[in-house]
Amino acid sequence: MSLSLLLAGCGDPGDSSSSSNTLKISANAISGGKNAAQADWIQKWVIPQFVKAQKAKGVDVKVTFQPSGVEDEQYKTKLALDLQSGSGPDVFDIDGIWVGEFAEAGYIKPLDSVVKTAGDWDGWKQIPEAVQQLASFDGKRYGIPGGTDGRVIYYNKELFKKAGLPENWQPTSWDEIVAAGEKLKSQDGVTPIQLNAGTAMGEATTMQGVLPLLAGTGEPVWADGKWTGASAGVKEVLGLYQRIYSEKLGDPLLQKEAQGRDKSFQEFAEGKIGMLLEGDYFWRSVINPKDGVAPMADRDKTVGYAKIPATAPGRGVNGQDFVSYSGGGVQTINPAGKNKDLAFELMAFMNSAEAIKAQLAGEARITARTDVNNEVLAGDPMLGFISKEILPLTSYRPPLAAYTQVSTALQEATAAVLDGKDPQAAANDYQKKLEGAVGGAGNIKS
Repeated sequence: MSLSLLLAGCGDPGDSSSSSNTLKISANAISGGKNAAQADWIQKWVIPQFVKAQKAKGVDVKVTFQPSGVEDEQYKTKLALDLQSGSGPDVFDIDGIWVGEFAEAGYIKPLDSVVKTAGDWDGWKQIPEAVQQLASFDGKRYGIPGGTDGRVIYYNKELFKKAGLPENWQPTSWDEIVAAGEKLKSQDGVTPIQLNAGTAMGEATTMQGVLPLLAGTGEPVWADGKWTGASAGVKEVLGLYQRIYSEKLGDPLLQKEAQGRDKSFQEFAEGKIGMLLEGDYFWRSVINPKDGVAPMADRDKTVGYAKIPATAPGRGVNGQDFVSYSGGGVQTINPAGKNKDLAFELMAFMNSAEAIKAQLAGEARITARTDVNNEVLAGDPMLGFISKEILPLTSYRPPLAAYTQVSTALQEATAAVLDGKDPQAAANDYQKKLEGAVGGAGNIKS
């Protein structure tokens, strides 16, 4: 159900800026609670530094922060209620997956239509065009993308060496991935490939599996106002799932366990999985030797990473040889705000190199800005790899309300293949579910 239908007649007028030089920032962050570091940065660095910078230009401003520390959907609904009533914060954060939904409801508008000088911001040249997709809908920018990520193939160099595979490995096709899996298969106790599948893995199946693979066939899951149904690409993706799991290159039981993803992390850390498709979160927070949930003391020596190839060179979306998928947050401004130009100045300030580095506080984390990444990721080759090699070619999920149901249908299609269903039949079943989720066959491209 769309936001406009969900919230019709439920608006709360709330508070709005009463002065043109008064601005309010909102984010789902609160000191001492959810996203505390972000809340502290806004209150202790952003606000005083922005006020100081404006004062130096002869402008007196007052900036307040509206914290929140609730579930994302609760934050989303409250924010939408405020925006629907024509009030709400001047600058606010949303998940990138909400952009299209908010845009279609009229709660946000293209930046260029709200602030005439928005396109002149010097920060745009530091954000790759692919990353700008995160804050875009129907080819128009609605905000500034924040932190992001990227998906790659992780592999165990020691297992590769034993199998006679190169330690510096970069497949250029799906066939090369399968061929490497066949060689790894000869080692006792080793699962060659972990490709997330089924509904127990949830969104990880879609983001770490189906979507990047689909991009590798040259098909986005949504484009030109239509969703991709039982297309040749979808059948090709499901065919790869069948190939991997029917040929025992992957462990189908792992995909069905409630904690299967966590177990796959542990097995990779223990040298029991040869290849695993995951995001940079896996490197930073899972196998991190210092504080990972499945720490690998020898991570930097043992773990390799490679770009996800298209089915064959040049067959990926936009004619790419390699593909990926990313997620992240977006910051935007209220089109009904009292001083939209000043609000954009504040947002641009918050997304400047100086401000982002202050927010990172020495932590190595991928941002939307190339200049910041070049500096803060210099000591981490893997995260630098994501920034330089993955972000320029990545894709993003369609920011539409129906996506959640589409994602579930894709997960169910992979689960059906795991259970022995033919990819063609699984694709046809997916198409039927898709028709129910997106308003009929007229909204589907097969």
